[in-house]
Amino acid sequence: MTKEYLVGKAEKHLHILCNDIPNRCVGSPGNRQATDYFAEMMIPFGFQTETPQFDCIDWSHGDVQLTLAGKHFPTHASPYTLGCDVSAPLAVAATVDELEKLELTDKILLLHGEIAKEQLMPKNFTFYNPEHHQQIITLLERKNPSAIISATSRDPELAGGIYPFPLIEDGDFDIPSVYTTEDIGQQMAQHRGQQVILKFEATRTPSTGCNVVARKGHDPERRIVLFAHIDAKTGTPGALDNATGVIVLMLLVEMLQDHSTSFTTEIVALNGEDYYSAPGEMLYLQQNPNQLQDVVLGINLDGAGYIDGITAYSLYNCPPEIAEKVHQSFADGRAFFEGDQWYQSDHSLFIMNNRPALAITSEKFMHLSTYITHTEKDSPELVDPNRLAETAIALKNLLLSLDGQAV
Repeated sequence: MTKEYLVGKAEKHLHILCNDIPNRCVGSPGNRQATDYFAEMMIPFGFQTETPQFDCIDWSHGDVQLTLAGKHFPTHASPYTLGCDVSAPLAVAATVDELEKLELTDKILLLHGEIAKEQLMPKNFTFYNPEHHQQIITLLERKNPSAIISATSRDPELAGGIYPFPLIEDGDFDIPSVYTTEDIGQQMAQHRGQQVILKFEATRTPSTGCNVVARKGHDPERRIVLFAHIDAKTGTPGALDNATGVIVLMLLVEMLQDHSTSFTTEIVALNGEDYYSAPGEMLYLQQNPNQLQDVVLGINLDGAGYIDGITAYSLYNCPPEIAEKVHQSFADGRAFFEGDQWYQSDHSLFIMNNRPALAITSEKFMHLSTYITHTEKDSPELVDPNRLAETAIALKNLLLSLDGQAV
């Protein structure tokens, strides 16, 4: 199987996942199309495939109309929010101390400045939920304003490249909320106490999604697991986040069709990394109650294949014998280099369970996080299919070398 063949397959998969399927957000019809497509790609190559389901919501909304002091201010509905039609005086808070002192019954609250610097973790998010985020959410729910307006800038670590970012992105939070830029927030704050009219429609629809889990091998007590999240944010083609990771797994499966290993190779399209409750990740952990103790190595692909730069890999908790084989498999300095460790993706599931992990992304990961991911800019034109083929070949060589086979 030549590299040229793999590049052609990568281009085809990329077109389907980003163009033919317009929206891969969890709960949407496009998301189900994507998981169906991935599952279909596993079966012809000897992988036993399951699609365990979870409950979720699909979400839709209309345009936001916000009027204050006779002016219309551009705002966006926070993802998964409820809609509203309300008129109320404007209250303003820039710090937690200011929020604590406010009486917010029958008020619309503007959050800006320090309190709106970073995206608040969803109230029931398990993996990362700092105490000061929980404090803010608790205060908001206790004081129960009629609606919330947040004025934000950039938060690439938690919100990706979207500007402005939604301060609240949580289907379990029931106070209607919208967001806008810091500049507009400063303008609005000057009208503290004046009447705000806020109207928009938003609907949460019960839905389902699934992971795709494909296995091949002889030893269920020893697994090498490869992850890529298949979902994407609404409003983005999700090429680098994370169609490219999914594509590398599809290429790898095809290359492994004539190979068997003493361990089990498990290929997982996780569904929910870009969704407020991470339902695919939660389901996967529930279905692995042994805390992944039989995982020899966990590999996660997220953000790989950017046209600018080469592919970066990083190691976590790896014993020397595994680290050595990883370095050998990714030794081509024209294509790969060992980058800094990072934790904002699904390899954290392995790390939190003290399992060896390998994460694969792009050299310009921080640039992608700051300006590209979660936006409409994340399109197939930013992908180098050669990088995807190179990564799939390196992963095949790694799996065979871990099994003691010649590569």
